[in-house]
Amino acid sequence: MSDPGPIEGATADLAAWLAGAAGAAVPVGPPGPDTDPGGLTLWPLELRPVRQTRGSGAAEPYRFTVRYLLAVGGPDALAALDRVLVAATTTGTHTLTLETGDPALWTAFGTPPRPALLIDVPVQITPARQPAAPVLHPLRLRQLDMLTFDGRVVGPAEQPLAAMRVEVVGQAYATRTDPAGRFRIVGVPHDPEQPGPVRLRLTGRGQVLTAEVDPTEPDIVIVCAPPTR
Repeated sequence: MSDPGPIEGATADLAAWLAGAAGAAVPVGPPGPDTDPGGLTLWPLELRPVRQTRGSGAAEPYRFTVRYLLAVGGPDALAALDRVLVAATTTGTHTLTLETGDPALWTAFGTPPRPALLIDVPVQITPARQPAAPVLHPLRLRQLDMLTFDGRVVGPAEQPLAAMRVEVVGQAYATRTDPAGRFRIVGVPHDPEQPGPVRLRLTGRGQVLTAEVDPTEPDIVIVCAPPTR
């Protein structure tokens, strides 16, 4: 048997609480001409929105309120309604709303207006958490090498380009070229088991360029073509 949904579960919990407060079982159903005159009826009347919250971690639950109509079947049920009203206001377990009965509502139910309470129950839907992937291999810690490499940024005819910003893409390593167009990048992590090029981003002279370089080269030269107009 599957677990009840959020509205079904909230309704069952509220009906159980009402049975204890009223002293008798409270059926779930719309009030109508055939309702037991000595009992109460409970019916989920509407779903009301609630301001949502947003966190930086896991997905926040989706929150809303179910508004229930608790109505008497007849004069003999007024004592039970009194007991529910006293229990709710004394314990503060449920939020009651007292409003003037809407004639159109009772017309829709096909019954004359009768004393009733509106009960607001907060409900939330919590997103399912994805299970973490199983660990298939023992944890292995390795210390990565930290590279320092030098290079030059030049334009046409080997003209040095000074004051160019040179940064490692995706990392917080950046510097600028000197008057001779030279730069030095210090402290770039390097995994010898997964060697590969380092992507650099060059910014200056109205251009933003990227280049893949081999950090093991003794003298890296990056040639920047003049901007096209």
